[in-house]
Formats: sequence, C-alpha cells, structure tokens
Amino acid sequence: MEKRIGAVTHYFGRLGVAVLQLDDGLAVGDTIHIHGHTTDLTQPVVSMEVDHRKLLEVGPGADVALKVEARVRADDVVYKVLEPERSVAGFGAG
Repeated sequence: MEKRIGAVTHYFGRLGVAVLQLDDGLAVGDTIHIHGHTTDLTQPVVSMEVDHRKLLEVGPGADVALKVEARVRADDVVYKVLEPERSVAGFGAG
C-alpha cells in the first residue's frame, strides 16, 4: 500500500540527487516509490538534507534533497510505501 507524499521538483544528474517537495512527513528508514511517465523507482531513504543539514525526519511542506539510485524527473510523484496491515483472520479457527 502506498500514500502520495509529494513530487520531484529538481534532479541533479551529476550528484544523483533529487529535490522533493513534500505534502506529508518523511523519515530516514522509510521506503519511497517515485513514479512518472518514464520513472519507476522504489528505494529506502538512507539520508536526507534540508538546506545542507542532514535530518532524520522532516514534516509536510519541506523541500528535501536525497540521493536516488536512478534518474528521476521533475513532476514525478513520490509515494511512501506503507507496511501492509496484518490480518488476524483465521487465528483460533478450527
């Protein structure tokens, strides 16, 4: 399951860094999925920066830079990959 949390505003190819404008929070350790017309990238957030300061988490409204594993493009949509809900159905039956 995924939740839309923002979009890519810039990509710096030499550095392999994307700038994301966030509508929701993001933390180191989260998994993101960046999707666009020619983009389909899923990766963990290993580190991120705001104004050249490394942060462990950011809130909505932040413009955050993070290293990406492949080329992304401006206007690609960023989703946070959510942990699947665990079902308890079937336990105790029988």
